[in-house]
Amino acid sequence: QGQLVESGGGLVQAGGSLKLSCAASGRRWSDLAMGWFRQAPGKEREFVAVISYSGGSTRYADSVKGRFTISRDNAKNTVDLQMNSLKPEDTAVYYCNADSKFTGWPPTEYDYWGQGTQVTVFS
Repeated sequence: QGQLVESGGGLVQAGGSLKLSCAASGRRWSDLAMGWFRQAPGKEREFVAVISYSGGSTRYADSVKGRFTISRDNAKNTVDLQMNSLKPEDTAVYYCNADSKFTGWPPTEYDYWGQGTQVTVFS
């Protein structure tokens, strides 16, 4: 069974940067689209970014476009999310995920999820 473990969250001042990492293990990940979602207090989980299995294609939520960059290293089984120019509204728990059912591009469903990592942005 596969496992996704996020790291890199923390407390940062508005305008600052953080880099989240997702370590994948337990199965083959290099043929799966993988991404990031987030959930703020009192809100539903929302899409942030996704990257294709090869890393050649990406998609971003409008709210993070131009500020966040998703990347992957299939040799290391990692997916990163570089977050720049952070805003207080980026405060949320960030989740790494993967689509093992090949639901299309961009994926319509993710069936692997990590436990999440907290990102808090203060002004």
